Amino acid sequence: MEREVIFCPKWHGAFWFVILMMLCFFHAAKAEITCRSCQPGNKWRAQELLLKFDTSESATGLKGEVLGHGDGAGRAAAASAESRRPRCAAGFVKCAPDQAERTEPSLERNTDNLHAKGEIGARELAKMKVSNVKMSSQQEGSAGEGLTPGARYGKRARRNSDDEKTRSPGSARSRDPGEGTRPAAGRRVPRWSGDEPRRAAAPRHEELKLNSSTFALTGDSSHNQAMVHWSGHNSSVILMLTKLFDFNLNSVTESSLWRSTDYGATYQKLNDKVGAKTILSYLYVSPNNKRKIMLLTDPEVESSLLISSDEGATYQKYRLNFYILSLLFHPEQEDWILAYSHDQKLYSSVEFGRRWQVVHERVAPNRFYWSKMGLDKEPGLIHLETSISEGQALYVTCKLQNCTDANKGKPFPGYIDPNSLVVQDEYVFVQVSAAGRPIYYVSAKRDVFTPMKLPKYTLPKDLHVISTDENRVVAAVQEWNQNETYNLYVSDTSGVYYTLALENVVSSMGPEGNVMIDLYEVAGIKGMFLANKKTDNQVKTHITYNRGRDWRLLQAPRKDLRGNSIHCVLPYCSLHLHLQVSANPYTSGNIASRDSAPGIIVASGSIGSELSSTNVSVFVASDAGNTWRQIFDEEYAVLYLDQGGALVAIRHTPLPIRHLWLSFDEGLQWNKYSFTNTPLFVDGVLGEPGEETLIMTIFGHVSHRSEWQLVKIDFRSIFNRRCTEADYQTWHLLNQGEPCLMGVKRIYRKLKPTSRCVMGKTYSVSMTSGPCDCTEADFECDYGYERRTDGKCTPAFWFHPSSMSRSCTTGMTFLNSTGYRKVVSNNCTAGVSVEYTARRQQCPVQAPKGLHLVTSEGTLSATLGTNVTFLLFLEEGDGARTSITLDFGDGHALTYSNVSSIEDGIKHIYKAVGIYRVTATGENSLGSETVMLYLHVTCQLEYIHLSAPFVAVRNKEVNLTAVLWPSQVGTVTYIWWIGNNTEQPVITLEGSVACTFSREGISTVTVQVSAGNTILQDRKSIAVHEYFRSHLLAFSSNLDDHNPDVAEWRLDVSRVIKNSLIEATGVREDRLLVTVLPGLPTAAEFFLLPDKQLNEGKAEKSSAQLDQLSEVLLNALNQNLVQFTLRPGVQVTVYAAHLSAAPLVDTSENHSGSAMLMLLSVVVVGLAVFVIYKFKRKIPGLNVYAQMQNEKEQEMMSPANPTGATPSSQRDLVHSLEILDTEFNSRPIGCMKPHVHVKFSTELPTYIV
Repeated sequence: MEREVIFCPKWHGAFWFVILMMLCFFHAAKAEITCRSCQPGNKWRAQELLLKFDTSESATGLKGEVLGHGDGAGRAAAASAESRRPRCAAGFVKCAPDQAERTEPSLERNTDNLHAKGEIGARELAKMKVSNVKMSSQQEGSAGEGLTPGARYGKRARRNSDDEKTRSPGSARSRDPGEGTRPAAGRRVPRWSGDEPRRAAAPRHEELKLNSSTFALTGDSSHNQAMVHWSGHNSSVILMLTKLFDFNLNSVTESSLWRSTDYGATYQKLNDKVGAKTILSYLYVSPNNKRKIMLLTDPEVESSLLISSDEGATYQKYRLNFYILSLLFHPEQEDWILAYSHDQKLYSSVEFGRRWQVVHERVAPNRFYWSKMGLDKEPGLIHLETSISEGQALYVTCKLQNCTDANKGKPFPGYIDPNSLVVQDEYVFVQVSAAGRPIYYVSAKRDVFTPMKLPKYTLPKDLHVISTDENRVVAAVQEWNQNETYNLYVSDTSGVYYTLALENVVSSMGPEGNVMIDLYEVAGIKGMFLANKKTDNQVKTHITYNRGRDWRLLQAPRKDLRGNSIHCVLPYCSLHLHLQVSANPYTSGNIASRDSAPGIIVASGSIGSELSSTNVSVFVASDAGNTWRQIFDEEYAVLYLDQGGALVAIRHTPLPIRHLWLSFDEGLQWNKYSFTNTPLFVDGVLGEPGEETLIMTIFGHVSHRSEWQLVKIDFRSIFNRRCTEADYQTWHLLNQGEPCLMGVKRIYRKLKPTSRCVMGKTYSVSMTSGPCDCTEADFECDYGYERRTDGKCTPAFWFHPSSMSRSCTTGMTFLNSTGYRKVVSNNCTAGVSVEYTARRQQCPVQAPKGLHLVTSEGTLSATLGTNVTFLLFLEEGDGARTSITLDFGDGHALTYSNVSSIEDGIKHIYKAVGIYRVTATGENSLGSETVMLYLHVTCQLEYIHLSAPFVAVRNKEVNLTAVLWPSQVGTVTYIWWIGNNTEQPVITLEGSVACTFSREGISTVTVQVSAGNTILQDRKSIAVHEYFRSHLLAFSSNLDDHNPDVAEWRLDVSRVIKNSLIEATGVREDRLLVTVLPGLPTAAEFFLLPDKQLNEGKAEKSSAQLDQLSEVLLNALNQNLVQFTLRPGVQVTVYAAHLSAAPLVDTSENHSGSAMLMLLSVVVVGLAVFVIYKFKRKIPGLNVYAQMQNEKEQEMMSPANPTGATPSSQRDLVHSLEILDTEFNSRPIGCMKPHVHVKFSTELPTYIV
């Protein structure tokens, strides 16, 4: 069947009209739609970066770098102190103090590809630097001064609009031709725009222009990083260090130093002044004197620094003998610097880096702090954490120029966990782990350390100190049942007692393992915070005006950009703001506030039931967060000008731009200005330091091959006059109509929204306050109390209110809590103050209760000969009238008249290894309480030696002994693997076992000794035969002079002796074994083995043969026929020892006469040794030998006859002699090392076959 399509003439024209309209629509869409969902993004931290200038007086002194990307997406690097986002200001493990790190944020761009891509690969992501404390995920180390990134563009969808006649400042249709017209691959997303006439934007034909100038850094087109410093404070000098960082080599390969003296209008290249071939890597500036500049060279080329004292005009070079990883400037002394090196050494300089000296070694990174005036005794004191061993560290204080052991202070008695020291304001924090749980200690105003008191069953897994201002501590605690959230706790002024402020605050993990808490402190308004809380798997933004006492959701704006009403009803719908700094550089997050502009908050977020990463808009509040307005429907970076008198907005986009937006009425209306004639890929923005910022520099490039383009913008030209008193108005701080916040009514002086004038440098924020009567809202729950649903504070089930008087002294008074305590820094008066304030009462008289005894390390073990510090705590009772008696369990005891006299602990040294019962008794007139602990005093196990016979008789019992060095180390466990039984070891608490071997051949014995955390092992091989003969050998004395007493030497000499015996007697090689015994004087033993081939089944004949061969060998030895040359001129003669070793097992039924003679000889020798010992003759070694003999004879007794004190056979005698010979003068007493050091052999069989 054929089909034919015929167009009807009357539809023909309509068809082509539709086609034409579709083509026009697609063309328009291509011009105005940017597929941001297809592009990786990085949001500017404009407010943080600009406001960082207020913190330029900090001790870090690091001037910032800006992160940038060559595709137009700038990578921000600096943070604002006035952003007040106390995410992880100081932590016990993951957090680190703000210091001038080597890995700092920098202005970067990707010179490989400028086109928008669907995603950034892992290689590009790895290039981005990150922060560990108080910064966004793009920041690292101390932030740069006023530096903002370029556009951060994430996956954001735009809403559709029915009204295309007007556009908001963020509308793509409002762009000029040539700006942002680069198409982006991916799906098209319809955009929604607001009412542009309401923003009073200027028509296109009346484009407003800013006073700007552009300067190109010629010759630096390949450089992909930059560091910028602007002195500010009436200085026009700007320094810029550009670098080519090779990510494959992980080093800087080129650098250029530029300097401007006219606020960035022109720059001069200074490479010739620092050295044409010098490669610079980092730029530092003294926080106390901006004229002092420090430049570090790349250590891969040379390790040196260049110093300038005239704002970078001239430099002097100084060589370094170490590699600087980070710097810490003194907060007041401009020339005092601490430098941390790659080998964990801390250096100090009091001449701004011209000379350095070592302060301390093995210092933990980022765990060193300058002293604080008014708290520490002297300004040159340094707080630092030093590593002692794995898992142990010490908190010490050192003098700057004299850090000797005599001058070191140890404020905390005992070891602390590594990377746990935090010194912040008037508080010091450390962490000590005990029984697998962390214990956190705090010291306020450099007083004694006290355990931090969190609610009893908090059981923290992780804790971070968020802030310590206003004489209280805010801590983020991850409890035992939390994984991704933290609970916020606030302390009293002592920093000891904590109560819950907010549960389940969202956290994120930074790229370097640092924890970022979604908590933001609003600048300019004391006590105001924003936090993101997770409830039922939904993240919602909450606000507080009284330091966390009360929280509420944010009311969403009533109207959108187009003026349409927004139906958002609390608590089901609210405004949510992005506060987190995610490890993912493509997620959004932006919030800003300033001290000089109280009440004005700019943030990006979304409206709905929870925080969303889609449909992100920018909102502003000019009344401290009570009401919010939507100002952009897409992401913009908003900066403050003229102390908050004006706002500047720059669009986030990967495309080149040439416009920015200005508002002079707190974001109500926005005007569009062009800052350059040619669209520019923006990499970063630098504002003039100081609150009065009126000059900015935009960093960018016109193409991926072009040089850096620096556009200086002078905003002074858009203001026509200075502000007068008539331009200001009063503004009352309210919280939903409530004027009393933190106990006072606050009235601020602010610029009128209708005034367009310059406030200037003379402007300062003025505030008047009036007192308020105290209400229940001014009090939070005290420690141990919890707030019920009706708002009342009642004791927790685990808390006993009477325990708060535990440190009370009879006759004195104490504050008895009502369950409430006034919020820190709250200034309310009268009202319900008497009802809620703790009442002073007489201390009760009570018997001691709750006595605790622990060691300072929190362990139940101690090392012999070292100080053990015992700490005592009394929960209840009159500590001043309770005497303490501490019995150490070793015959020593001490008594103290009261508990307060032992706050620093009680030290004791144990002189013997053992388990001691330590008992503490607290007693007063009303009763007593006793507590005890069992302390294991141990000695470090250094060496073990398995003593075993070299040859054993089959099916005859032999003893195996593990000899320890030192001999007494505490509780020891022995694990034995004997013979072929390798799967089922024998575990004993004794160092000796008896065993038999049923098969002839070589059997292996392995023993492991476990003492504390130490496990050592030794192994021996034993030759098992049916019967054999043996005899001890002696040597001429010259051999001892050449005996190094090492296993290899004994093995070689054994081989030489065997060959000499064979040569002198003709004995077959397979029937003779020789081994040289360890120790001095040199001794050896030979073994004669039966001939299996000729004497199979003829035991009597074989025994006779062995006796004959033994006589032959002894005759040769007695006639001095066995000799060997050790080295030229050293001839050694081998003798038969006078004391016969005899066979290990006498296979005959009766003892021979020679055996009896040998026994008699042993008795005589034993008596001689005993007499010598009794008369205390100082013969080296004999005293130890005499002492060991009885022990060894007991150890070697057969288990079958434990009462026998005399060797029952030649086997036992020979074995005893062997043990004594191998360990002669070697066994120490306790942990005391012997006079003669004998190294035992650990080789496999040392006999020669």
